Amino acid sequence: MTTGLDPAAGLARYGAIVADDLRRRFDSVAQQPYLGVPMSDYPTRGGKALRPSLCLATCEAFGGRLDDALPSAIAIELLHNAFLIHDDIEDASLLRRGEPTLHRRFGTPLALNAGDGLALQAMATLRENIDLLGPRLADRIMVEFDFMSSQTVAGQALELGWCRDNRTDLEPDDYLELIMKKTCWYTTVLPLRVGALVGSGGTAELDPMIEFGFHLGAAFQIRDDILNLVGDPGVYGKEALGDLLEGKRTLMLIHLLASAHPADRAWLVAYLGRAPEDRPPEDVDRVFELMMTYGSIAFAAEFAAGVARSALTSMDAAFAGLDDSPARRFIAWLVPFMIERTA
Repeated sequence: MTTGLDPAAGLARYGAIVADDLRRRFDSVAQQPYLGVPMSDYPTRGGKALRPSLCLATCEAFGGRLDDALPSAIAIELLHNAFLIHDDIEDASLLRRGEPTLHRRFGTPLALNAGDGLALQAMATLRENIDLLGPRLADRIMVEFDFMSSQTVAGQALELGWCRDNRTDLEPDDYLELIMKKTCWYTTVLPLRVGALVGSGGTAELDPMIEFGFHLGAAFQIRDDILNLVGDPGVYGKEALGDLLEGKRTLMLIHLLASAHPADRAWLVAYLGRAPEDRPPEDVDRVFELMMTYGSIAFAAEFAAGVARSALTSMDAAFAGLDDSPARRFIAWLVPFMIERTA
């Protein structure tokens, strides 16, 4: 069982278990220069392991054995890294976890193939649940993964489409719909639901996990967007102001479009209408300065704080009736961690 309340310690404990399992799984392909090496690159760069940790902790909070949830947690982490590889290509990102993105390191074709390989390995890992948990529970977990996958790719398509079509009529509710699909389902909702399924042997009520997972995941994503603007790049691990260069419809950009004076808004709309390669650094800096002037970053930070408060309330319903435990306390302490983290 987890021995402390500190979320960093909990993430380190669960993360070490996940990292050991991943190393074992990559041993057989580690020397393959065109597949194994690029496939193992992102998973071994030392991320937060937030998603598998949440799955493992939820299983323990519901009274289950950590080992029973490990294949599902590993599958979540493998899919996460597959999504990252493809996202980085789609966004033309330069850095991931402080190092060059996979497509810059190995070239786009090999990176795409490595992402596909990680997704396939995730599905193969889920098959371990058939013998471990029985076919009925294993199938329920697979259904959860199927639904999450459909939501995640739909959310990614929505974000890419908004940028392509230069949507400037969006509101905060549109942003929340986006991140529910793109971020929350695979970052928080799926790990919570699968952890509860495994820990309870399939008896847990899963619907409350959707509300809690939404609030927890929204707090995570808003903080992530803020860190892209004001975080220390050496700690955050991605290029500063990358979201502004890409024109992503973050909560801050939506607020700025709604708040800016007509002349500033007209300039911003024209900026967003240009391709990223036609946005010079001084224009990117101007967007950031406008966000500071109009209070867009402060607005997003306060919004995230309100979402986090809602997460604490919805967690009570999601974990109602369970005994106090280190695992449950770890999950509760993840709520403030989401909006206070620096990476």
